[in-house]
Amino acid sequence: MILPPCIGARKRVSWQRNTAEETMAPWPEYTRFAISLFAILTPFAAIPIYLGLTQGRSKAYRDRTADVAAFTVACVLVFTAFAGDVVLRLVGTSLDSFRVGGGIVLLLMALSMLSAEVSRVQQTPGEKDEAEHREAIGVVPLGLPLIAGPGSISAVIIQMQRGEGLAHQAVIAGIIVFICFLVWGSLRLAAPIGARLGRTGLNIVNRLFGLLLAAIAVEIIATGLRHLFPGLTGTAG
Repeated sequence: MILPPCIGARKRVSWQRNTAEETMAPWPEYTRFAISLFAILTPFAAIPIYLGLTQGRSKAYRDRTADVAAFTVACVLVFTAFAGDVVLRLVGTSLDSFRVGGGIVLLLMALSMLSAEVSRVQQTPGEKDEAEHREAIGVVPLGLPLIAGPGSISAVIIQMQRGEGLAHQAVIAGIIVFICFLVWGSLRLAAPIGARLGRTGLNIVNRLFGLLLAAIAVEIIATGLRHLFPGLTGTAG
């Protein structure tokens, strides 16, 4: 069947428009996102808290808590990745403003990690006291907000906005699930990891991830500021 020229041209334009909408970020961006997300979730920092909250519990209880926590983190971050654009539209916030704000949150977390402490962005002293009296800790406070907190949510929303199309969304979702699998494995092996590394070893690893996260946070903030204030780089006008 031969289509009239006008219809054929219209279909070609439509196909070109759909192709243009499928925008993938450079692959190094996805690699950096995976590394930064693992640094933000930093299961090594959660291991001492996890062991403390599950002390005296059965292995079945600890394993079930690890399963629930990892599943909670995966669900929250995947949902946030797809709903982030809607949230930004509803509050009327630009992506660059969100980059600056999210970068500051990440920087605060990184500074706490360098001090081998849990950031108050993730958990306040009052929330810590409440967690010690909870029977089920997989969802709250372990999954939220200790592991999946404002920092990881900000990072996921920012990365999702760096591309468009189903392929880009699938890669982001796949990375989130993969990192959550690593978090799950770390929690399941928390006892032997904690025994092998000790508190000092865990703090050293936590500080290394904190240094990496600080560098990522500064870059995110700088990118947002460059777009918000192009005059800072001499590209105004």
